Amino acid sequence: MRIAQIAPLTESVPPKYYGGTERVVSYLTEALVEQGHDVTLFATGDSQTTAKLEAVWPRALRLDVSIRDRIAPHMLLLEKVRRRAEDFDVLHFHMDYYSFSLFKRQETPFVTTMHGRLDLPEQQPVFDTFDTAPVISISDAQRHPLPQAKWVATVNHALPENLYMPQPVEQEYLAFLGRISPEKRVDTAIRIAGRCGLPIKIAAKVDAADHEYFEREIVPLLALPYVEYIGEIDDSQKADFLSRAHALVFPIDWPEPFGLVLIEAMACGTPVIAFNRGAVPEVVDEGVTGFIVEDEIGAVAAVNRLHTLPRAGVRRRFEERFTSHRMAREYLAAYQSMVRAQKRSRFRLIDRATT
Repeated sequence: MRIAQIAPLTESVPPKYYGGTERVVSYLTEALVEQGHDVTLFATGDSQTTAKLEAVWPRALRLDVSIRDRIAPHMLLLEKVRRRAEDFDVLHFHMDYYSFSLFKRQETPFVTTMHGRLDLPEQQPVFDTFDTAPVISISDAQRHPLPQAKWVATVNHALPENLYMPQPVEQEYLAFLGRISPEKRVDTAIRIAGRCGLPIKIAAKVDAADHEYFEREIVPLLALPYVEYIGEIDDSQKADFLSRAHALVFPIDWPEPFGLVLIEAMACGTPVIAFNRGAVPEVVDEGVTGFIVEDEIGAVAAVNRLHTLPRAGVRRRFEERFTSHRMAREYLAAYQSMVRAQKRSRFRLIDRATT
């Protein structure tokens, strides 16, 4: 198939450091190319891909301090895709709902993967208005606030099978990986480690929007003797960081639509201790890849049961459920279904015109 993958321009594909959406776009794009498809990636010029790269902006907007209006480059992106839409069998957007209005007015089938939270009240009228725009969820839980949306599939995130491998190292600490924000609750992770008498290492990004929260609420906790904050880490550092952890702690306080860091840990054979929110029960196999808990007390108790989870079993379940080639096959099935539906729709229009 001729497939267009359209990524946000905030980060490169893949991102240099933190960036879940652009990271998944990269994994999907590369897997589709490996499976023999003709893929064009619309992204920033500093992206790395084996697909055809259509560079819309020279570099990731987050790393370009000269950029003050991040909407302007995305407007250019949408127009560039529109002008080339006829070159593709399907257009796959990863930009929330920005494509809905423009691309429902052209003939090439398009679909959007919703990567973020969908429980905000201001999103309701958008999906009421664009209730025919096809969308893909990354978990079934993500769909719950928007039953009126035109869901065509659920496709879980995934990773290249050998991107992160378990390392032969001793386990030394609990790990927190990702982003520091109120809903991710690194403060809770720190308290859990303290109650267990274990050190915790925090590898996380702080967005500008969360800087005040970080300074006010989190920085004082980083002075605790068992806490080490190491900042953002890149792909080359993750396998060692996660392999050295007794567990990844994921004490979220929001309806997480997936949780990419969960499967990154599993790829390294590292079990996860995750709060029962959002998609966690869909991603974590209880008693196999980790433990799902309700609160801090449950998390502390789970730490004491980690010895019952063989790390080889964690890795094996990752290979069974969360590899990028599986993800690509599921997306391909969704694309083919949409193309068939588009053809049937055209035939119906032709029939009506000739009767």
